[in-house]
Amino acid sequence: MTETILVEGSGDVVTVVLNRPEKLNALTRTMWQRLGEAFEALSARDEVRCIILRGAGTKAFAPGNDISEFASERSNVEQARAYGEVMRRTIEAIGNCRHPVVAQIHGICVGGGLEIAGLADIRICGASSRFGVPINKLGLVMAYAEIGSLIALAGEANALEILLEGRVFDAAEAKDKGLVSRVVPDEQVEAEARATARRIADGAPLVARWHKKFARRLRDSTPLTDAEYLEGFDCFGTEDFQIGYKAFLAKEKPAFKGK
Repeated sequence: MTETILVEGSGDVVTVVLNRPEKLNALTRTMWQRLGEAFEALSARDEVRCIILRGAGTKAFAPGNDISEFASERSNVEQARAYGEVMRRTIEAIGNCRHPVVAQIHGICVGGGLEIAGLADIRICGASSRFGVPINKLGLVMAYAEIGSLIALAGEANALEILLEGRVFDAAEAKDKGLVSRVVPDEQVEAEARATARRIADGAPLVARWHKKFARRLRDSTPLTDAEYLEGFDCFGTEDFQIGYKAFLAKEKPAFKGK
């Protein structure tokens, strides 16, 4: 069988592909599990500096979960809870990944596809891309684990509009709602995503990881501890800081080591 989740590249930029183009990359339970496993493995690799997340082909990022699988995998409450637990673990794996994640969005990005893309740090789509969460037409709820990224990106009012109406809307509206970071011509999506990943990977990797960590922590309204506050200055003790500021003064491109 063709692998439905591909991990391509072995350098500082790695691409994770939802690889089911014959079904527009519709997600199965197995794909959710393998996607989570892939992100857990990549997060542990220090040499990785950026991950591009995309669907195979240019017709779709993903249209959501494969409805044809529901009869066997999601037909009752017990099955749905087990399926939901797999989704929850994967959502956490992507959301907690140490490395920056860039979503390369071609075409359709709805339902579970939008949930996944929304977990990326930067989301780049084509002008013809379409977005939405039309699960009200299926009698489905976006559970707690799934709804967080949508609210974080779009805010509660926009998230409720998206969920209650179930409309599928265009890239311009998605940008206006904060669901995507950048809209480019369709033929430029891949090049823009790769250029973005390269700019990230050329930066100091420890700094990128710290910024992700700090941003996640600030979602929690509890006061910072003294140790957390002081961690904001640990970068000054890294080799990369010495490399970075000296390269700036010498008008040279820094070659960061991640140390």
